[in-house]
Amino acid sequence: MPSLAPAHKHRLILALLLLAAMAATLFWVRLGIPVKMADAPSGRIACVSYAPFYKEGEAPYDPKFIVTAERIEQDLRALSQRFDCVRTYSVGKGMDQVPRIARKVGMKVLLGVWLNRNPKDNAEEMAVATQLAQEEKAAGVQTIKAIIVGNEVLLRGELPQTKLAEHIRAMREATSLPVTYADVWEFWLKYREVEKAVDFVTIHILPYWEDRPVAVEDAVDHVRNILERMQAAFPDKQFLIGETGWPSAGRQRWGAVPSVVNEARFLREFLVLAEKEKINYNVIEAFDQPWKRGLEGTVGGYWGIFNSQLEAKFPMTGPVIEEVDWMKGPIAGLLLAVLFVVLARAAKISKYPTKNLRSTAVLALSGYATGAILAAQWRHMEFANRFATEWVITGFWGILALITTAWIAFKLARWMDQANTALLPPLPAVADFNTAPDGIRWLGVLRAMWLFAAVVVDLLLVYDARYRDFPTLLFAPAMTSFILLALISYRAPLGIEEKLMAAAIAIMGIVVVILELPINGSAVLWVLFGWSFAAAIPVWHKQSQ
Repeated sequence: MPSLAPAHKHRLILALLLLAAMAATLFWVRLGIPVKMADAPSGRIACVSYAPFYKEGEAPYDPKFIVTAERIEQDLRALSQRFDCVRTYSVGKGMDQVPRIARKVGMKVLLGVWLNRNPKDNAEEMAVATQLAQEEKAAGVQTIKAIIVGNEVLLRGELPQTKLAEHIRAMREATSLPVTYADVWEFWLKYREVEKAVDFVTIHILPYWEDRPVAVEDAVDHVRNILERMQAAFPDKQFLIGETGWPSAGRQRWGAVPSVVNEARFLREFLVLAEKEKINYNVIEAFDQPWKRGLEGTVGGYWGIFNSQLEAKFPMTGPVIEEVDWMKGPIAGLLLAVLFVVLARAAKISKYPTKNLRSTAVLALSGYATGAILAAQWRHMEFANRFATEWVITGFWGILALITTAWIAFKLARWMDQANTALLPPLPAVADFNTAPDGIRWLGVLRAMWLFAAVVVDLLLVYDARYRDFPTLLFAPAMTSFILLALISYRAPLGIEEKLMAAAIAIMGIVVVILELPINGSAVLWVLFGWSFAAAIPVWHKQSQ
C-alpha cells in the first residue's frame, strides 16, 4: 500500500491484529455464556434411537463386531433412567438380544428390521425378528411395541415399493404385531403403495437435513407443520415421528447451525410440543455415533443426547453452556503471545529487534490471536478427525499455520522497528524464485502452499460440499498474516501458477456463496478470507514506492 505513510500502516496493522485478537476472544467467550431456554416438561422422554456403536472403531458394517449382552445391558440400564423405550434398526450384530434385556430393565422396544438390496440379508433379518416376536407371544409378554420393517430403503433406492410392501405384510402375518416402515416424510407422499401396507406411518422429520435446511429457531414449528401436512395427506392413519433431533457439531447448512445449545433448544422445545399435542415420537439418538462421520461428515457423528463417553451433553432444565472449558482458548492465546515475544527477544537483536513498543504489540497480538484460533481448530479436530491419517494431515497444516504466522509476525515486528523507513531494508530486484534471498524464497514457498491448499478446499466445496466442514479456523491465521504482509508491500517473486491459483480462489468463492444461499455465515466467512488472501497476492510482490 504505497500511498500510506509508515505511521498510518503501523496503526492499520495494529488495529487489524487487535481486531483479530478480539474476534478470537469473542469466539471463546460466546461458548462459555449460559443460554436460557425452555425447560423440558419432564425428565423422561418417550423413545430414543439406540445403536451401540459409539466407541472409536466400532461400526455396524464391521463383520467382526458383535455387541455383547453386557454392553447392551449397561447401555439400557443407563437409558432407562430417562427413556421409556428404545428404537433399534437391525436384529443383527447381537441386537437380537435387545428385547430380552429391555424387558429386564423395564423398557419397551420398537424393533427394527434392516432391509437392503441383498435378498439373503433381508431374509435373515425377517426370520430373526419373526422369531423374537413369536417367542414373546409364547411367553405371554410384549416388550416389542411394534416392528419397523425397513429404514429409509426408498430414500437409498435399494428396494422397489412393491417388494417393501410384501415384506411388511409378511411380517404382520407372521407376528400379529403392529408393523410400519420408516422414511423421510417426502417419500411417503411419493410411494403410496407402502402406506396401504402399514398399520401406522413412521416419518422422519430432521430440520437440519431438509433440502431447504431450517434454522433452530424455526425447527419445531417446521416439525409441527410437516406433521399436520402428513396427517392431512393420510387422514386414516396414525403417525409416529420415528426420527427427529438436532446435531451438536458439524458444518452449518444455510441457517441451520449444529451446536450443543441448539441441540438442547430443539429437543426441549420439541418435547413441550409433543406433550401439548400428544404426539407419538422417537428422538434420534441415544449416543453419538463416531462411525457416521465417514458417511455424513463431522455432523453425522453428533446427534446423540449422550456423547460417546456416555455423558449427557446438556441438562433438560436450566441454562445450557456450549463449552464449559471455554477459558482454554484465551489461555492458549496468552501462552503463545508470551512465546512470540520471548522468541523474538531471544533472536539476534540485529535481525529481530523488539525494543519498540509497537513491535512488541505486533508479536503479542499475533501470538494471542494465533493461539486462540488454533485452540479452536484443535477443538474442531477432536470432533472431526476419524483416524490417524486425518490427525497427521490437519496436524501438519496446524503446525504450518503456526510457523507461517510466527515468521510473518517477526517480519512485521522488525519492520515496525524501522521507525524512519517505510519498508524493510531495500531488497534487490528478483526475477525468479532461485535468485531471491533465502527468507523471501521460503516465504514464497509458504504462500504457494497455502494458495494450493485453499484451491483444493474450494474445489471440494464446489463439487462435493454437503458433508464437508469449512476449514476457516485452520486457514485464518496464515491468510491473515499474508494479508498483513501485503500492507507493507513485502516483495517475493510471483509465478503465473500463483496468479492462477489466486484467480481460482476468487472465482470459486463466488460459486461457494451461491451454492450455500441463502446466507450461510460459515461459508461467507471462509469466502471472505479467501478473497482477501487472493487480493493480497498481487500487492505483496510489488516494489513499494
